[in-house]
Amino acid sequence: MTGSAQYINKLRDSGLRPTKQRVKICEILFSSHKTFHFTIKDLAKMIENKANIKVSLATVYNTVHAFNKKGYLKEILINSSQSYFDTNTSHHHHFFDENEQKLIDLKDNEVEPIQIKKNIPGKKIKSVEVLVRLNTEN
Repeated sequence: MTGSAQYINKLRDSGLRPTKQRVKICEILFSSHKTFHFTIKDLAKMIENKANIKVSLATVYNTVHAFNKKGYLKEILINSSQSYFDTNTSHHHHFFDENEQKLIDLKDNEVEPIQIKKNIPGKKIKSVEVLVRLNTEN
């Protein structure tokens, strides 16, 4: 299956119509063998620079959130008004460099197992993901 056909399938699987702009979004997100972190605005700039086309922020936003909902991307919430997305959807943790506003992967085996002692009746823990905030030493 060609890359373009895979992207079209991914879009349709996410409930999106495969427009030219959305296929370009897929190319940027999924053609690289190296995973990366991005904000919606970062991705919009990447598309404009690499694909040399203008895509509305709303299209980027809706496409990314549809991929996140389907599990093709992972959202990392930094605070109530800031989130990043990760093309690596495997279980892993992150450092967040507050000075550079940058996420850095932290492999699962680089964090000791976390023991949660509190139980919530009728609930079970789905996952535990650590976000370690970094700041420049003074």
